[in-house]
Amino acid sequence: MNSNVFRFRHIALATVFLLGACAHAVRVGGDPSITPVEGNALPVPTRQDGSPQERPYLLGPFDKLEISVFGVPELAKIDVQVDASGRVSFPLVGMVAVSGQTPHEVELALADGLKKAYIRNPQVTVNVLETLSQYVTVDGVVNKPGLYPVIGHMTLLRAIATASGTTEFSRLDDVVIFRTVAGKQYAALYNLKDVRHGAYPDPEIFANDVVVVGDNHARRLFKDYLTTGSLLAGPLILLLRK
Repeated sequence: MNSNVFRFRHIALATVFLLGACAHAVRVGGDPSITPVEGNALPVPTRQDGSPQERPYLLGPFDKLEISVFGVPELAKIDVQVDASGRVSFPLVGMVAVSGQTPHEVELALADGLKKAYIRNPQVTVNVLETLSQYVTVDGVVNKPGLYPVIGHMTLLRAIATASGTTEFSRLDDVVIFRTVAGKQYAALYNLKDVRHGAYPDPEIFANDVVVVGDNHARRLFKDYLTTGSLLAGPLILLLRK
């Protein structure tokens, strides 16, 4: 396994275990740090959280890119990898910070650098060959727990399908999404069977989300707020830390 993928996998899985540990330690009987959230959807991450609402892909460390400058054979199809500090090196331009930028924004930055190197009207194309930074963690009772790339639109059902789906032992009424938005930690409990039957929309998944299927520690967070066995009206969302 690629060492970078291995590293990111263990970081995210450590996050899952920490969340599980937090869930285990929570005093669900009136813990003032946990409050229910109105509405039927988790807040959407901002660009500062690493995944903007409009869902363009944001580059990050160790992503692999292919960069071409139209009409300049020496600068056609150059493969580069974003380094750990979020920068790439490109001929005639030097080091360029790309982490947190869209491929189009990097195209504009490189074009500006090439203009300063006296290349007239450079037309730059940046393609993402491989992503090692924008990931969702799918853990719990699924066939293949792990880290999976988030490019474009992803939903809860697609994320679980990417992990090769649930097993015969999976509790479909016990699926939790953990998400951090503007420094606040949220958790939402979903009934996967109800989502599959169209009882409420299949929720969007963003980079850095953690999806846990059938984890009793995670579900314990919701104990005081569950009055029935069904979540037909929508998910139950809690704010864990303000």
